[in-house]
Amino acid sequence: MFNEKNKALTFSYDDGVTQDIKLIELFNKYGLKATFNLNSELLGLDGALVRNDVNITHIKNKPQDVKHIYEGHEVAVHTLTHPNLTCIDDDREILRQVEQDRLNLSELAGYEVLGMAYPCGGVNCNDRVANIIKDNTPIKYARTVDVTHSFTPYTDNYQYKGTLYHHENWDDLFSFGQKFLDLKAETPQVFYIWGHAYEFDIYPERWKKFEEFCEMMSGRSDIFYGTNLEVLG
Repeated sequence: MFNEKNKALTFSYDDGVTQDIKLIELFNKYGLKATFNLNSELLGLDGALVRNDVNITHIKNKPQDVKHIYEGHEVAVHTLTHPNLTCIDDDREILRQVEQDRLNLSELAGYEVLGMAYPCGGVNCNDRVANIIKDNTPIKYARTVDVTHSFTPYTDNYQYKGTLYHHENWDDLFSFGQKFLDLKAETPQVFYIWGHAYEFDIYPERWKKFEEFCEMMSGRSDIFYGTNLEVLG
């Protein structure tokens, strides 16, 4: 139960890019909460990506700006340099990538960072990696890229699966949103949405559509709006 409510809505965004600033403005406007997963050794770097034949910026926020930009939301681990942890044979390097990122981000954010999202797509975690993190760090949850298309909270907090990847299908996003609003929950239910803020720049109308979604989901007395840690931790 979440503050005596059975429904919780939470968001998660990876990489710590400058588009997070615009996204946070939307969340703040509608009273929503999100978690942002950062690579501390990549902060401040310039970059660009091509998605759907569109050039989009992939500029990382500067380390000195982390506390201000993400205030009111959650900063979480995404490893130091974004490797696929399942491809690293040395357990100590896995732990360094995770725990040093956590320590770096804790210093930048001004509080102890306790959440995580695994970097890379495809198979980006397994039992070995999850157990290294669970047994050797204070991290309380770690999200994968897999989704369940369900509001039932996933049972493994160290290989957590969200509900939806928000750019897979916009119709799904609104359809699931309405289902969640209509849901009369007798047990805890979580609508967990994840993605990357830079993907909104692929098509300009995505920002407008997502604001419509935020407005649609906001201000409900039966929904707890929280960060990943507040919902899962």
